[in-house]
Amino acid sequence: MFTRRLALPAASLLLLPLAACGDDASAAGGDEVTVVTSMYPLQYLAERIGGPDATVVNLTSPGQEPHDLEIGVQQTAELADADVAVHLAGFQPAVDDALEQNGPERVVDAADSADLLAAEEDPEEHAEHEGEEGHDHAAEGADGTDPHFWLDPERMSSVAAALEEQLAEADPDNAEAYAANLTALEDDLGSLAEQMRTGLASCETDTIVVSHDAFSYLGTYGIEVAPIAGISPDAEPSPARLAELQDVITDEGVTTVFYETLVSPALAETLADGLGIETAVLDPIEGLTDETEDEDYLSLMESNLEAIRTANSCS
Repeated sequence: MFTRRLALPAASLLLLPLAACGDDASAAGGDEVTVVTSMYPLQYLAERIGGPDATVVNLTSPGQEPHDLEIGVQQTAELADADVAVHLAGFQPAVDDALEQNGPERVVDAADSADLLAAEEDPEEHAEHEGEEGHDHAAEGADGTDPHFWLDPERMSSVAAALEEQLAEADPDNAEAYAANLTALEDDLGSLAEQMRTGLASCETDTIVVSHDAFSYLGTYGIEVAPIAGISPDAEPSPARLAELQDVITDEGVTTVFYETLVSPALAETLADGLGIETAVLDPIEGLTDETEDEDYLSLMESNLEAIRTANSCS
């Protein structure tokens, strides 16, 4: 487990001009290269690659819903003073705005290397919310894509390589260490991907029902994902969608409706109770919580895999 250095809670003020911030010492202090990340999956990559030679500051605190992140003066200053900033364009607009106003020289946008999938929002849900303030695909990635790439370890590996390149340029004295750390990380992520392929290759059912559409990247490993709500975790499903899911559960022999951390389980429990089936947790790994603060990306992904294997009777 790597030490996590987290930003303090956001101040009540929003973005203000930050004159001369770039001339100050790093927000985290010391001579180490400083990497500021916007959410936990990117923090994990930065900590693994940076190792003891980098200070990592994450803008999203444990237990905080990353979609809803608002940043204040201190966090804006941390971004401006960073040697490298890592974010996912379109996922957290407040971070995008801060980087545009006063970002560092080196910015890694995960969307550039993660090969994002197109988002599949339910048409009725889109029609219901289109035109509302904040519905400009704010919960999606850039250009209406599905941002949840980190549920695919191979895509995580691609983003890690882009981050390592920028870290090595920012701190050439430790470039060899960053390259070695990247190799070790890529090995771990490759092993995880293989675990997922073999672990999900032979199951009684290949469909999972989840609370919101955060798990589509599991489709890379042979899983059909049926979400209750769309990309936005706050979206309400239509009656037609709920009826469709009841048919999917019955036809596919689904035994479990998955709810997730950081989001209310009410919809999942209602759907499961109505059909007399079980509920279980599937972690979208958008952030850590009080219950998962001693875990990391790899262990959470392994827990997700085991939960799916149990629900789908995989051999």
